[in-house]
Amino acid sequence: MLYLDDCSLDEHSLQSLGALPSLKNLSLRELNGTVPSGGFLDLKNLEYLDLSSNTLNNSIFQAIGTMTSLITLKLEGCSLNGQIPRTQGLCDLNHLQELDVSDNDLSGVLPSCLANLTSLQQLSLFYNHLKIPMSLSSLYNLSKLKYFDGSGNEIFAEEDDHNLSPNFQLESLYLSGIGQGGAFPKFLYHQFSLQSLDLTNIQIKGEFPNWLIENNTYLQELYLENCSLLGPFLSPKTSRVNLSILSISMNHFQGQIPSEIGARLPGLEVLFMSDNGFNGSIPFSLGNISSLQGLDLSNNILQGQIPERIWNMSSLEFLDLSGNNFSGRLPPRFGISSNLRYVYLSRNKFQGPITMSFDNPTEILALDLSHNNLTGTIPEWIDRLSNLRFLLLSYNNLEGEIPFQLSRLDQLTLIDLSHNHLSGNILSWMISTHPFPQQYNSHSSMSSSQQSFEFTTKNVSLSYRGSIIQYFTGIDFSFNNFTGEIPPEIGNLSMIKALNLSHNSLTGPIPPTFWNLKEIESLDLSYNKLDGEIPPRLIELFSLEVFNVAHNNLSGKIPARVAQFATFDESCYKDNPFLCGEPLPKICGAAMPPSLTPTSTNNKDNGGFMDMEVFYVTFWVTYIMVLLVIGAVLYINSYWQRAWFHFIEVSINNCYYFLVDNLPILSKFGFS
Repeated sequence: MLYLDDCSLDEHSLQSLGALPSLKNLSLRELNGTVPSGGFLDLKNLEYLDLSSNTLNNSIFQAIGTMTSLITLKLEGCSLNGQIPRTQGLCDLNHLQELDVSDNDLSGVLPSCLANLTSLQQLSLFYNHLKIPMSLSSLYNLSKLKYFDGSGNEIFAEEDDHNLSPNFQLESLYLSGIGQGGAFPKFLYHQFSLQSLDLTNIQIKGEFPNWLIENNTYLQELYLENCSLLGPFLSPKTSRVNLSILSISMNHFQGQIPSEIGARLPGLEVLFMSDNGFNGSIPFSLGNISSLQGLDLSNNILQGQIPERIWNMSSLEFLDLSGNNFSGRLPPRFGISSNLRYVYLSRNKFQGPITMSFDNPTEILALDLSHNNLTGTIPEWIDRLSNLRFLLLSYNNLEGEIPFQLSRLDQLTLIDLSHNHLSGNILSWMISTHPFPQQYNSHSSMSSSQQSFEFTTKNVSLSYRGSIIQYFTGIDFSFNNFTGEIPPEIGNLSMIKALNLSHNSLTGPIPPTFWNLKEIESLDLSYNKLDGEIPPRLIELFSLEVFNVAHNNLSGKIPARVAQFATFDESCYKDNPFLCGEPLPKICGAAMPPSLTPTSTNNKDNGGFMDMEVFYVTFWVTYIMVLLVIGAVLYINSYWQRAWFHFIEVSINNCYYFLVDNLPILSKFGFS
């Protein structure tokens, strides 16, 4: 075997490979140069050739036809485009057993000449733009074909010819893509050796294929996500099967989950049934599947309390029960599994305090209890989850202050405490110890692809799912009762994407350190009591898409309308009485009384400021008018005139005798 992967070979060096006529195995992946049309292509005895991750054109299909001894040909990610040629070349390789042309830009229908590759056992076409009939009729003659992957292409329905049946017995079939598949293809009824089947995203008419798992006793993996399947799940006649992975999420299944599911599928390792119409309670037998590692029943209509066996499944790593109607209290003790890492219980009706504990807390990476009716405080045991990445407790009725133990979770990349009744300060020690790691690495590819959470960013509540979670970092403390100043240490979180502190009672200035948040995309500080100027260096935040400081007591000039700040309109700054400059109508430099300075106001009412000039004018006008009214009354009414002068006379006499009586006493204290 000759490996020249990732080498900087010139054309002469590649041409010289032709001097090795006995060479049988050659790998030229990721060459840093041009792959010539001669040289290695003259190696008639070559059996293995890998040219993946190079830039080739379609002439390679014809040129390769001279290498008649080839058994394995890999052309993955070679920028090939257009149709696969139907003439001489590729289709003449009668000894070819493995062909991989995946991750290119090939288009058109599968050429019928592929049926000439009678020795072919593995065919990989995934991630192209090919049109592949779901019946695979053009491949029926490939009697040795065991593996076919056409995922990521356009799958279309083709009327089955009932007089034809395939000569192959597939072990692995992957047809996930986009398209209308019609009914299940007839050839599947003749397959008895399937181990893996993936028809994800193919719109199929019909019910769950119980016959498929009955016929294929070796079937290990079955993926039927988003296939528009309906009706009940698992026929009562279905016997025990050996499936290890069953994914039927995003269909239209209804009714209760069969109570005997644990007995029929005892070897399951992954069960994904989210986004269907399942109702009733979780069957107890599900907790008897000791091998289960991943369980997703989210977004159904399940209700009642969760069986204790579910909390304590020994192999469980991933648990998502969010988006149902589960009620009651959270379990006091959670999980005897040492592998449990992801717990999603959001959007249910759980009540009471967060009293749950974990037998192996250091393994927990994600905890989502948002959108429930939880009460009490954030528990002090939270620091036991020392490797926690995601903590979501929003939309509950939690109160009290943030416990200092939260500061010990130095692996957090996402924390959402919004829409609660939390109070106190956002303490600097809680933030300064969180470096927000640049990338989160999942321990399991299964868990990484399935996990999800809901987070409000860019003024929209979005659901994040899959690998994008690795790159998302954010803090949401909005809609609480936090007071005090914003800690300047938040400016150290250079990788944060979203920061929402809106709808609190925060005071003081916007920290100048915020200009260090180079990756931030959404910054919301609205509805607080912040004062001072907006730091001008915020215009250096070139990733910023949403910026809102409305309803505060900010003053001074709005930062220059350059770069992304040119996109923020008046609504981003409104109800700050002392802000000026575009896009607000108030012009900077307009006349303003020098004695007038911004003072704090409540962000929930518009209590005004006192204009002293208007006060003085109003005072003197009122004083003069009172004197004039008194004079007019005395002039018109003689009775009140006599009473007024009598009052003045009595007052003068009283003052005179008071001074006469007390003058000797006052003189003793130095008054004369």
